[in-house]
Amino acid sequence: MRDPAMRTSFPRLLQQFFVEYLGQQKAVSRHTVAAYRDTFQLLLRFAQRELGKNPTNLVLEDLSAALILDFLDHLEKERGNSVRSRNARLAAIRAFLKYAAHKDFSAMASIEQVLAVPAKRYDKPVLGFLTKPEIDAIVMAPDTATWVGQRDRAMLLLMYNTGARVSEVAGLKLGDIVLGPTSVAHLSGKGRKRRSIPLWQQTAATLRQWIRRLDDPDSSSALFPSTFGKPMTRSSIARRLAVAVTNAGRVEPKLINRVVSPHIIRHTTAMHLLHSGVDISVIALWLGHESPATTYVYLSADMKMKEEALLRLQPSVIDARRYKAPDDLLAFLKGL
Repeated sequence: MRDPAMRTSFPRLLQQFFVEYLGQQKAVSRHTVAAYRDTFQLLLRFAQRELGKNPTNLVLEDLSAALILDFLDHLEKERGNSVRSRNARLAAIRAFLKYAAHKDFSAMASIEQVLAVPAKRYDKPVLGFLTKPEIDAIVMAPDTATWVGQRDRAMLLLMYNTGARVSEVAGLKLGDIVLGPTSVAHLSGKGRKRRSIPLWQQTAATLRQWIRRLDDPDSSSALFPSTFGKPMTRSSIARRLAVAVTNAGRVEPKLINRVVSPHIIRHTTAMHLLHSGVDISVIALWLGHESPATTYVYLSADMKMKEEALLRLQPSVIDARRYKAPDDLLAFLKGL
């Protein structure tokens, strides 16, 4: 067995995981680093409460399968996290333990038990998206007589045009927008992958008007700054969208009391492209999906809508005689 004095300490392993593995070898985005950081902050506080040990005194074997399962239950029951969030936290923990397994073989048995903990299955909700009149009402809601209103109009129209993630919108610089005969927005997506999205004439014209309102703009300036001159955050963008949705409810009553997130705008873009006849592979490139399988969820949602429409056309009463099993086999199967 390996000499305990020669083992890499848990705190050092965790630091190496973030700095060397995630930061240098994998070169993941800062958003991924932040998500993993938040996971381990929650886990270490939970372990301190349950085990009575400070994080710096933990060893790998302390992260047992029992502790991790209790932690996952804590996320759902005490913190109110969704199953999806629970699975994301588990994925971060598993990524660290796979890295640690190559550094400390003596903890392999404990690590393998945690790696055997499965992700929890859940029913994925039907995609929410907006109708064309609803998204138009939201885009037109900001008062362009004000500086904030003009910014919000340009931002919301760009979000709908590009289907950009909220993090991509928050990170946009003036140099990422090309306005000319062919106007384009250059977006930096997950894994620092860049893609270029053509802009509608209306979007380009709105952006031109907005950029004229900026003080001393240069290519490195934030395209959508806050009133303090700093780049808008994801939460501030979501708040401004919520204000626009509230105001748009006066025109489109179905929006009243409806929660519309920036990601619903992204879904809306995808579904409207699909309904316009755009090929699913083009939509995948438009949205910056790494795997085409991610984009097929829109085809499934579209098919579900069509099936529901077809059911509404069927007669309400149909005399359908069902087969009756000659013995108790059917009852047995129903009871399973």
